Amino acid sequence: MLEAHQPDDNNVEESKIKTPSRRQFFKNSLSAGLAAMGVSAVSEAATVEDPNNLPEPEDDKPSPPVQAWKETFPTYMFRPKQSLKRLNPPPQRISNVAAGECGRNPIARFDEFFGNANNVDYYELHLRQELHTFNPAYPAQPIWGYDGIYPGPTFHARYGRPVVVRLFNELPQDHIGYGSPESAMHLHNLHTSSESDGFPGDYFSPEHVGPTLGDLNGANKGKPGRFKDHCYHNVYAGLDESRKTNPNAIGDYREALGTLWYHDHTEDATAPNVVKGQLGAYFMYDEIDSGNENDLNPKALRLPSGDYDVPLMINDMRFDQKGLQVFDQFDPDGTFGDTIVVNGKIKPYFNVARRKYRIRITNSGPSRQYEFRIERNNIAQTFVYIANDGNLLEFPIMNEKKVHLAVAERADLIVDFSKYPIGTELYLVNYVEQKTTRKPKGLLDKGIQVLKFIVNRNPPTPDNSRNLTATTLLRPLPPIDLNKVLNRREFNFERRNGVWVINGNIFNVFKPTVQIKKGDAEIWKLKNGGGGWAHPIHIHFEEGRILKRDGKTPPLHERGRKDVYDLPPGGEVEIYMQFRDFPGKYVMHCHNVIHEDHVMMLRWDITDAQPSVSNLNPYITLNQPVANAGNKTGYIEATVGDNDGTISKVEFYIGTTLLTTVTKAPYRANWTNAPNGTYNITAKAYDNKGAITTSNSVQVVVS
Repeated sequence: MLEAHQPDDNNVEESKIKTPSRRQFFKNSLSAGLAAMGVSAVSEAATVEDPNNLPEPEDDKPSPPVQAWKETFPTYMFRPKQSLKRLNPPPQRISNVAAGECGRNPIARFDEFFGNANNVDYYELHLRQELHTFNPAYPAQPIWGYDGIYPGPTFHARYGRPVVVRLFNELPQDHIGYGSPESAMHLHNLHTSSESDGFPGDYFSPEHVGPTLGDLNGANKGKPGRFKDHCYHNVYAGLDESRKTNPNAIGDYREALGTLWYHDHTEDATAPNVVKGQLGAYFMYDEIDSGNENDLNPKALRLPSGDYDVPLMINDMRFDQKGLQVFDQFDPDGTFGDTIVVNGKIKPYFNVARRKYRIRITNSGPSRQYEFRIERNNIAQTFVYIANDGNLLEFPIMNEKKVHLAVAERADLIVDFSKYPIGTELYLVNYVEQKTTRKPKGLLDKGIQVLKFIVNRNPPTPDNSRNLTATTLLRPLPPIDLNKVLNRREFNFERRNGVWVINGNIFNVFKPTVQIKKGDAEIWKLKNGGGGWAHPIHIHFEEGRILKRDGKTPPLHERGRKDVYDLPPGGEVEIYMQFRDFPGKYVMHCHNVIHEDHVMMLRWDITDAQPSVSNLNPYITLNQPVANAGNKTGYIEATVGDNDGTISKVEFYIGTTLLTTVTKAPYRANWTNAPNGTYNITAKAYDNKGAITTSNSVQVVVS
């Protein structure tokens, strides 16, 4: 293992490992351990590793002590980055190589969305090295930040108004140390076309380009450049379907995202580039989640807005004894961060007013998981859980006291500080015990405080944000149409001979593992094949719906739309996905980005080719009931589909007694004034070929 040489106080040079050879070094090392890099599959002789027989990674000395609660967040975290009226030269469909843009593929549907400059917001973003202080006890040190800050500026965007971000790569190209001075910026998980998605092989710099940036030959061949235009259409998924009836539609509003984040995705270097500073928040709004608590539109949720809509981007890091960040990008276990950083600061404080706040938490990695609670005097306080992975839940989860986040998962919480007197101190506390990058060990008896809230004032204006209840409809969920499902696929995530693999394969940037016809839906089963590691799996571009987690209905906070699927050791999920609107190349990968950099990633493409059709029987999943207090009145709904025929009916049973028969969607069984008791409900789906499938069993307790 190569060890980085750390500088003294007067020399910020980080190591003597030259970055230009980093990618080749990694590939050569992998080849020596397995096979030639041109071979995507691990040798048949490679075995799945037994985590119980592996040595634990060696821990370096712990990070030195810090000064707690001495700094607050920079004010730019609460102000949206200001847009420009124009870019000079103007963006165009094909790359403007003559003006200094890197060579790239043409922007999909450019004239349709970006042709009217008055309907587009323009931004310049400068990726550059600056000095940053994580804590007063540590020295200022170089980071790679968007606009030179850590984290980068917060974007506020609206559905129906496209955005162009012109990203200038101004990083030192002669850099030595961890990280690689190229950029492949990924806006996680916007529904946008491939050439702006941040595909890992599409990285660029003034001196280097990735192997998939642009055509291999021809006018759009990838070429080095000073900048790259990222064009974000800012439409909902289901764009093409919605335009069959309305030519001005922008997709299905039920598919909206709210809390996104952008970060580097450079092949082999995502983990070091992100911990070095390449990350920031991107919020999306529409008429429902409008970003205005004073909105008079009756459709608006009026959630806390402005200075009361706060991103918390949380990283794990490790520092040497001089307080300088360290990271080993060549070790497949990476460097485990023993220090938790919130919005670029270690143990900061945050002054809050006595009113409601929207707190948007992002686990921005690289490898630590969290279970957060908000505590006062060591007692967990309640909050309202409104969104998971940036997607509003259908209904709020009231009086919640904890939220678990794997890497890249997000949670939006409404925290009401009005119930506390001025001078109250509360803490954001992590309870997950984790010693290595591999997986959490469990929960701590006493949590680790990472952020102090200080209630220090009354709000200057009334709090007009809405008081949510358990019946407040946040955003309806789109239907799951299993009749559209044409394929079921299974992906196994494991470790073989020191390499992280999917179905035994390492990442091949040129070859798609999966090709899907635009518009089709599929069911993907994601399985963690090893007992010693946790894998949060991220699928680019489309949100999915968890049908089953470990064979059961997913927990309440996972029943909405998601783009990260946490796989604990031995875990599995079945998800429903539909692939719409933009053909192109995308990826699925472990978002423990250390695993991603060590090739736990695969490419999948949306194409116009005809897909293969699988022979599927009826599929039925019985969801958890929707009921009032005590379950006296409510309903239970089945998710049903069939590829080879039409569903003719669904029967609902209490035990062996037929409750009701339903012949068309939605497939629901309703009850009113039910007697007290415990009831086991199942359902059967029948199709017009005579095939029958029985659902899982759901227990309903009426009291």
